[in-house]
Amino acid sequence: MIGLLIKKKHYYYHMRKIITIIFSIIFFAGNMSFADGDLWDNFGDQNVYGQMPVSDEQFEKALESKLKKKRKKRDKNIPKGEEFHQSNETQFIKEAEEELPILCVPANLIVSENKVLPPGHYQIMGEKLNGKPVLKFYQAHYLIAEIPAVETDDDFNQETVHFVNILDNGEKQVKIIFGSIDFNAYSIINIVE
Repeated sequence: MIGLLIKKKHYYYHMRKIITIIFSIIFFAGNMSFADGDLWDNFGDQNVYGQMPVSDEQFEKALESKLKKKRKKRDKNIPKGEEFHQSNETQFIKEAEEELPILCVPANLIVSENKVLPPGHYQIMGEKLNGKPVLKFYQAHYLIAEIPAVETDDDFNQETVHFVNILDNGEKQVKIIFGSIDFNAYSIINIVE
């Protein structure tokens, strides 16, 4: 039998088995000591940064107090329970109107005889000045352009009350439509050739 072990082939085969078993035992025995929950919890000095250790109950209380502070406070203007349907539904829409809708202008537009509106993203605000609707184009709170519009009762089949969109109106013009609680309007603008 010793003669068989001396042969190279059998010797390496059995040595690999023995080494594999030894490393497996060492590996699994070493991992079992890491599975103990207190091993790394007590590593080093707990007061390294001047902090006192905290129990699980203290941690849970602190976490709950932070979550209570972050909860959104109920709007006192909205009645409780079944009275909600009697509240002013338009108030929500007017609050949503505070954010101006954004319009992406894809081409240079002729705003007036000597002014061109370059392509870009603009916030649009509709106003009535002296009884006539006007569309104001803003970028970063700066008024870029002011375009006269035509008031209409058409909602342009839009899904929302507050909207702005740009539509094709032939090859040389675009139609900008605008809608809000106060009025709906459109403006036809020429494209720079």
